[in-house]
This record gives sequence, C-alpha cells and structure tokens, in this order.
Amino acid sequence: MIADKWQLWTVILGLGLTTFVLRFSFLGLIGNRQLPPLVLRLLRYTPMAVIPGLVAPAAVWPAATGGETDPARLCAALATVAAGLLWRNTLAAVAVGVVTLVAGLQIFG
Repeated sequence: MIADKWQLWTVILGLGLTTFVLRFSFLGLIGNRQLPPLVLRLLRYTPMAVIPGLVAPAAVWPAATGGETDPARLCAALATVAAGLLWRNTLAAVAVGVVTLVAGLQIFG
C-alpha cells in the first residue's frame, strides 16, 4: 500500500521534529554547561558502539553478494574488531579492515 502525499509529509515532518528536539535537548539546553565526568567518559565509546552497528549488516548480509555471507567480508570484520581491541584506535581498525577486505576479495574472488 502506497501512502498518500499527506501521510508521507506528516511522517517526514514528525521525524524531523523529533530529531531536532533530541539534538536540541543536548546542544541547546546544556551546550554551555560542563558535563559530568561519567558522561564524558561514556561518550568516548560512542564511535566504537556506532560503527559496528552500521557495518555488521553489510558484513554478514552484503548486498554485493545478494545477501549471502561472504568469507572476505567476514575476515575483514574480524580483523577490524581484533585491530580495534589490540590498538584501541578507530582509524587503525578501519584501515586494517579495508586492507583485509581488499586482500580477501583478491584471494576469495
């Protein structure tokens, strides 16, 4: 069933307003205040919490293979996790993952 034009715009505006309110609550209301040390400590882990959530579906069910699991992408994901745990550096982990993916695609085809 295709939504009519008003339903679509209502959803778009509602999601936009919700996103604005969520971001404003942090940036607008407490933007000039010092955050508690616990919050600052937890915010350091945000990239390592978000990146796996974005990458995991592409590693396990890649669109490039029609949703079939691919050994090259699984090896790259595992190498990325291992590098991230070993060096505790997001950019180094991403670089290791890219190199492993390129090598894996050459090896596995």
